[in-house]
Amino acid sequence: MLGPRVWSSVRQGLSRALSSTVGGWASGEGRKVDISGVYPPVTTPFTATAEVDYGKLEENLHKLGTFPFRGVASLAGFVVQGSNGEFPFLTSSERLEVVTRVRQALPRDKLLLAGSGCESTQATVEMTVSMAQVGADAAMVVTPCYYHGRMNSAALIHHYTKVADLSPIPVVLYSVPANTGLDLPVDAVVTLSQHPNIVGIKDSGGDVTRIGLIVHKTRRQDFQVLAGSAGFLLASYAVGAVGGVCALANVLGAQVCQLERLCLTGQWEDAQKLQHRLIEPNTAVTRRFGIPGLKKTMDWFGYYGGPCRAPLRELSADQEEALRLDFTSNGWL
Repeated sequence: MLGPRVWSSVRQGLSRALSSTVGGWASGEGRKVDISGVYPPVTTPFTATAEVDYGKLEENLHKLGTFPFRGVASLAGFVVQGSNGEFPFLTSSERLEVVTRVRQALPRDKLLLAGSGCESTQATVEMTVSMAQVGADAAMVVTPCYYHGRMNSAALIHHYTKVADLSPIPVVLYSVPANTGLDLPVDAVVTLSQHPNIVGIKDSGGDVTRIGLIVHKTRRQDFQVLAGSAGFLLASYAVGAVGGVCALANVLGAQVCQLERLCLTGQWEDAQKLQHRLIEPNTAVTRRFGIPGLKKTMDWFGYYGGPCRAPLRELSADQEEALRLDFTSNGWL
């Protein structure tokens, strides 16, 4: 992390570097990175004593990168230190080490989107710069939310503009109201889409009307929209999204990629059938049972899920039975 004494010089240096780069982008050189495709938001494995298990992390990445495709397109990359990575429970050094290990384990053709959001703008810039230094291709920046009553459009536009101005890598906005208690307002997204270093948004709210409106309002910008869940992936593709960051892809990666292929090739009837079978399992590992549910399912599918960090608790026996039923009743277990 950057110390306070170097903050001013880093800010000035990055501003100068980006000012020349931004000029090039604005004149039509194009997007720095194409974020279309399917991404699993990878979990952070822990040992029984709550230490980060980097060996299991690398094992999971290897398995996710080699699942049988049977003609299905592969994953576009991975989101690291998103909500499913339990990033609020990690120290800054742990967050950076996780990204370092993931970059080392990934082929260069796989994009690495690293969650760099913090509560203050200064801390977010520092973390974003650090994420870039350890190999992130783009920064996914969640909305600051502790003072959510004051996080109106003006405050959020100011925050993201400062981060994007100083980030050496492209920025992806991240709206996840279930965790933050606020939506990134559409008017703010439209304004921010005009920034040459902001390339897209991951929208996890589940409001397909909103997703369609964002696609429509930003259509003249070099800006891409990712659905934040597999449960509304088909609907999001139908209104113009270009991919998704899907927790379910940690266990049903081939199936989520198959859904992507069906949508992109216009096979909507088959896509609808597959989407229907993914809704209950997706809800189970997101809203219903959260990260403990996702990690338990990973254990069932041959990955390492393991424990969460406190205060997250493991599932009860009844919850585990209900989770299993959501997969078995749809033919996945």
